[in-house]
Amino acid sequence: MSRFHSLASPRETFQLGPFTVPRLWTGLWQLSSNAWGSASAAKIRQGMARHAEMGYNAFGTPDHYGSAEILFGQFRESLPSPDSVIGATKWCVFRHTEPSRTIVEAAVRERMRRMRTTSVDLLQFHWQDYSDLGYINALQILQDLQAEGLIKTVGLCNFDAKRTEQICTTLGPGFIVSNQVQFSLIDTRPLHGMADVCEAHNVKLLTYGTLCGGFLADKWLNQPEPDLYTGNLTPSQRKYLDMILKAWGNWTLFQSLLAVLRDVGNRHGGLSIANIATRWVLDHSFVGAVIIGARLGVSEHADDNQLVYGFRLTEEDNRAIEAVQDCSNGRRMISTIGDCGEEYR
Repeated sequence: MSRFHSLASPRETFQLGPFTVPRLWTGLWQLSSNAWGSASAAKIRQGMARHAEMGYNAFGTPDHYGSAEILFGQFRESLPSPDSVIGATKWCVFRHTEPSRTIVEAAVRERMRRMRTTSVDLLQFHWQDYSDLGYINALQILQDLQAEGLIKTVGLCNFDAKRTEQICTTLGPGFIVSNQVQFSLIDTRPLHGMADVCEAHNVKLLTYGTLCGGFLADKWLNQPEPDLYTGNLTPSQRKYLDMILKAWGNWTLFQSLLAVLRDVGNRHGGLSIANIATRWVLDHSFVGAVIIGARLGVSEHADDNQLVYGFRLTEEDNRAIEAVQDCSNGRRMISTIGDCGEEYR
């Protein structure tokens, strides 16, 4: 038994293909840009070890996020039991591509090489242009590669409900295990269609943006509206602040939401706003896990995040939260922005 299994195990898990995985994952998107704050490779690997020891043994290591795959591969290779951690990477097709067997297999083998593994734990597939139906062919080839043992599980990334339904119906039950999309108290678009597709096809959402780049946190309660263009904000914060102010509502209403979340946290023994915001997402049955970005070696909240486990929001909690949401434009974002992932197309 590895030392990671002998220490704190996650209190909540779910089944993802052959894997039993925690409902909180560690996202490594800090490695896509130094604008999030930089740390040495050694400190980042040390941060991975700390997270794994605490039961956060699933990591999001996207293909286009700098050296994320490489650092994860180095970390996992150093473990006495490499299988004690799980790496979820992506194959993102942003340009027109003819998905031949050669091209698709080369992409998978590149993930394997960078992650130093003989098979990819979870390959999450993104296709930029829905008008090009090549994504079906690409997924059929990925299905073949899975049968050959190069991939253990296949998921989607930022696919909308319509195409997720199409893919699951075309390729059959059990092939697509997940879809990684944005879901939070601010961005509730998965409730409008995606949830039904997930329930029908046993697909679990792996959600990001759940803390809106850190804005759903106590540090922003009773604070003035930040300047969108200040150098003090990370790229993620700029993105989510823009969504809060332009698509969801305004800073005053957002402060009302934070105040309600603070009250809810107090009712649960002083839990943080971030805990409550995360729990709200996890309380939806179609959500498998929340991916929480950690700036390893720079800013981590592993101890606080552990407190998300072991409780559920009450009807009183949800009524108070919904009262604020009812005053926002959140339910209309499915029309103003489009379905899940539309903002990236």
